[in-house]
Amino acid sequence: MSFPLLTATALAPALGAVATAAVPAARRTLAKWVALAFSLATVVLAAVVLVRFEPGGDRYQLTESHSWIADFGVRYELGVDGIAVAMVALTAVIVPFLIGAGWNDADPVEGEARAGRRWRPTQGFFALILMVEAMVVMSFMATDVFLFYIFFEAMLIPLYFLIGGFGDRAGEHPESEQAKQRSYAAVKFLLYNLAGGLVMLAAVIGLYVVAADDLAGGGTFSLQTLVEARASGELTFAESTERWLFLGFFFAFAIKAPLWPVHTWLPNAMGESTAPVAVLITAVVDKVGTFAMLRFCLGLFPEASVWATPVVLVLALVSIVYGALLALGQRDMKRLIAYASISHFGFIILGIFAMTSQGQSGATLYMVNHGVATAALMLVAGFLISRRGSRLIGDYGGVQKNAPLLAGTFLVAGLATLSLPGTGPFVSEFLVLVGTFSRYPVAGIVACTGIVLAALYVLILYQRTMTGPVTEAAGKIRDLRPRELAVVTPLIALLIFLGVFPKPVTDIVNPAVDHTMSDVGKTDPAPAELEARK
Repeated sequence: MSFPLLTATALAPALGAVATAAVPAARRTLAKWVALAFSLATVVLAAVVLVRFEPGGDRYQLTESHSWIADFGVRYELGVDGIAVAMVALTAVIVPFLIGAGWNDADPVEGEARAGRRWRPTQGFFALILMVEAMVVMSFMATDVFLFYIFFEAMLIPLYFLIGGFGDRAGEHPESEQAKQRSYAAVKFLLYNLAGGLVMLAAVIGLYVVAADDLAGGGTFSLQTLVEARASGELTFAESTERWLFLGFFFAFAIKAPLWPVHTWLPNAMGESTAPVAVLITAVVDKVGTFAMLRFCLGLFPEASVWATPVVLVLALVSIVYGALLALGQRDMKRLIAYASISHFGFIILGIFAMTSQGQSGATLYMVNHGVATAALMLVAGFLISRRGSRLIGDYGGVQKNAPLLAGTFLVAGLATLSLPGTGPFVSEFLVLVGTFSRYPVAGIVACTGIVLAALYVLILYQRTMTGPVTEAAGKIRDLRPRELAVVTPLIALLIFLGVFPKPVTDIVNPAVDHTMSDVGKTDPAPAELEARK
């Protein structure tokens, strides 16, 4: 097609970031509306991508390809398969709700301006959110390995400032101590992800060197060219070389995901961020890691992926159980949701490396549903925390009597998080477990413990905050405002819709999953009774 639709989809939030940052300092409300308008424009463009995409067509569609750094074989190449389309749609849909939920989060605190203290500019807050969105969308659409790497790393910069400069001020410590905690969380996030990125850079260079030796046209970073060359036998790796390259890519993606034991940056980052930024991290940015495992690890290094599967499955199972157990013991509401997300990412990675079509379809669907469910739960928790000024679970009680809408939406979002039937995450988790049981039944049994633990930490969280006698502080908590209802209600509706009718998403995702299964040379195991008849 002549119109560069994919470029326009990524460019819209980037232009929005520039426009929002350019709004005069005194026009905070205008900056908010500008950011919201550009985020909605991105939704429209993502919807056009979704409509133009043909699930049964070519593997990569709406492609764009231009020479960039010709001497090193770097091209500006974009394209989307079904998995990428789902991730772009998730990102585009989530961001307007984050802007609506964080409408007042970056406004100066009363008394700060009079005291002469530097306060957080509204324009910068929303501009940084839009810039992260642009880089995430580009990461999902990039089909040049080097182009992907650039945006994979570049998104760390705006996120660093969002965590460190616009952190959550609700807490039990004085503002000076909270500032130190925000700084620590931001630096830890940056160092972990930079370390992974540097290892990946070495692997990217190694991939180019090997390709330059084998391919007739010389070195290239084009994903489609590399995958096709692997399939045809034109590009071959020594066994040890492929395994080292795989580990270089996987290490970076495991940190981003995050996967145990390189997960420890996430609870700090989510705990010290505002609720919208916490959602941006876990519902949007972290999905780049699991998405990249499907696209790059399995696509470029199929033999190494199969070789590493037993270890990765063990790490995924540890993440499921460990994350759930730590969520169960948390006193801080936001850190509880962070550890729950680590457990859920374990399910996603388990589905990817189960090497079955059900597992990988479920993992992709889980990425979408986890993003929506976590957004709903964390944003409602953020509304609650902003009213009380505390993240500690023990500071609440009896909230449902004075704020029934807040408590009701909190309950539905929590039930979706524990994968209640009728909500989107249930379908995802069911598919992951079916795909895992068909090839690795012991792993499936261990993963089921995460379901039980999820019910415990979600229901205990709801019981301690929303039920029981009304505490003095809870008696002053107001119910959801119209703006907050406008943010939460569509997310709840989407969770129920995807739980009752997931077919629109699975129809888009399944052909891409079939391609991935073909890359690694795997087919679904035949049912045991059919095997017996043979």
